[in-house]
Amino acid sequence: MRGKRSTAPLTSHLSPLTFQSVLRLAIAQVRPHKGAYEENLCRFGALFRELGSWPEVPELVVAPETALTGYFLEGGVRDLAVSADQLFDDLSRQHEEAGTPPLDLALGFYEVHGNRLYNSGLYATLGGSDAGIRHIHRKIFLPTYGVFDEERFVEAGRSVQAFDTRWGRAALLICEDAWHSFTPMLAALDGAQLIIIPSASPARGVITTDDTAGRPVSLARWGRLVQDIAGEHGVYVALSQLVGFEGGKAFPGGSILAGPRGDLLAQAPLFQEAVIPAVLDFEEITRARADLPLLADLEMRLPHLLGSLHAARREKIVGARRVSPADAVPASPEEIAASPKGPLRKSERPRATQASSPSSTALPPLPTRFSPKQDPLAIDPDLTRRWLVEFIRDEVQRRRKFERVVVGMSGGVDSSLVAYLAAEALGAANVMGVRMPYRSSNPESLEHAQLVIDTLGMPSRTIDISSAVDALAASLEGASPDRSEPVQPARLGNIMARTRMITLFDLSAALRALPLGTGNKTERLLGYFTWHADDSPPVNPIGDLFKTQVWVLARHLGVPEVIVSKPASADLITGQTDEGDFGISYPRADAILHWILLGYRAPEIAALGFDESEITLVRQRLDSTHWKRRLPTVAMLSGTAIGEYYLRPVDY
Repeated sequence: MRGKRSTAPLTSHLSPLTFQSVLRLAIAQVRPHKGAYEENLCRFGALFRELGSWPEVPELVVAPETALTGYFLEGGVRDLAVSADQLFDDLSRQHEEAGTPPLDLALGFYEVHGNRLYNSGLYATLGGSDAGIRHIHRKIFLPTYGVFDEERFVEAGRSVQAFDTRWGRAALLICEDAWHSFTPMLAALDGAQLIIIPSASPARGVITTDDTAGRPVSLARWGRLVQDIAGEHGVYVALSQLVGFEGGKAFPGGSILAGPRGDLLAQAPLFQEAVIPAVLDFEEITRARADLPLLADLEMRLPHLLGSLHAARREKIVGARRVSPADAVPASPEEIAASPKGPLRKSERPRATQASSPSSTALPPLPTRFSPKQDPLAIDPDLTRRWLVEFIRDEVQRRRKFERVVVGMSGGVDSSLVAYLAAEALGAANVMGVRMPYRSSNPESLEHAQLVIDTLGMPSRTIDISSAVDALAASLEGASPDRSEPVQPARLGNIMARTRMITLFDLSAALRALPLGTGNKTERLLGYFTWHADDSPPVNPIGDLFKTQVWVLARHLGVPEVIVSKPASADLITGQTDEGDFGISYPRADAILHWILLGYRAPEIAALGFDESEITLVRQRLDSTHWKRRLPTVAMLSGTAIGEYYLRPVDY
């Protein structure tokens, strides 16, 4: 059924009904199939059927940001953006086919409107005589930091408005919008009783703190934020989070409902789809605001505060002298419009604060000064285990449609940990452990690899690579000018590493089993791997764990201590150890890398007790191996160069 539509860009002209005192709400955190709009629509149809079977059907369902496409689309946004009218029609068709009673739905989607692309939120009534679009909010704050580059692919919205619904008054904010205190304030001042936040926020942080409670650090911060918004303005806040993985980035779920006193009313589970029902009592808003009238205080004082701000700006402009064009600097359009005396002199324009010169005695990094007992590399091992197990399931089974994996078993802690994680994620019978010894390999490596295989009950194969490596080495020696120059040990080690990867990928094709990578973050940052060998598997569960964190997680999962505690070695050259090659221990290298990645300089890191020579060593290895962590450099000749202009995520 096609209902009435809004013609206004932001808020519909549908007549509001009598406001209710209670609202039956459901927060749905969903796992969309990346880029599959039609498939995800059908999944909403299934959701409507499920909700229709409840004894009391929710009056409002809140779903996440980009719930029908996935979030990280890059240039794919233009392929999947739809108009609000098309989305309303598509959802209405699913709702009608499900036979569900009328309900309201709020969700995020990529929108095409007026020949522009937006990250938008839709609020619509599905079914009934008053069906139609009630509001469209276009995301204002588009993140461009860290993993985000949103502003490159969509444009920003420009307003926040509350709007009337069948049950009361609501407002929509999308993810980052809520992180700026001004936007929820505007929503509350405009009469919102419920602020709805569709979100697709990748999880970050597995450290243990007092308030994380087994959740990612970023999600714990979301909890504080949502409760603070609700408590400050005396409103309900419903946060619906995307769930699943996109290109290795985890959307953790953990959706939240907060009440008008800032209390946590409901929270969804991590890493799984869920629908969380709740009943909102709007009389509680009255009681909360009577006890803590912060919003009323704000309404009274805000005009005066804004007036004083504008007056201060006008005073600066009025006090400026007219100058010649040569002495002028560009002013903002507002200053030009407001100033009666023309442009300002350079000396009268606001000056940027100059950075103070570094102190002769550098301070150590801030976290170590205020939380000296907190290990910055400490992890919550059980949260990390759950995170990585779900990552493997998502990448291997859900996205790539494999049931089995192959893992090269070196007998070291990295491959052993990956085997334990994969066995939990997929079942040990679906993890093929492959031992690939060379004639000079340490026999202990074979024994330890077999120990893990036997402990987990994995199927296994042993493929001796000696003849293949020796044959290629002999051919290379024969091709040298004097036909007798031996292959150097480092070159022979690279041949071994690449031969092992050839073996894994061939077994992958034979068994239809996806190869899993086993390189840790420390090795990757220091360039301690063979290019197009160790880094070749398409999925790596432990690539963002430092070596010291690998040890912690391995012990938590029960990897045999004899494997965890032995000196790490690539076992390519007899007597070789990782730390011997580095010239620094893993714990010290990990700590230095951690602070470098956070932007701290050598003097600040040295204040923690590290030698300048250690810091220089780590920095030089990091800076000299960036090329090993990137795809090959391609000469760009066109405006459609792959990876430069033609941008699509790996899982699109």
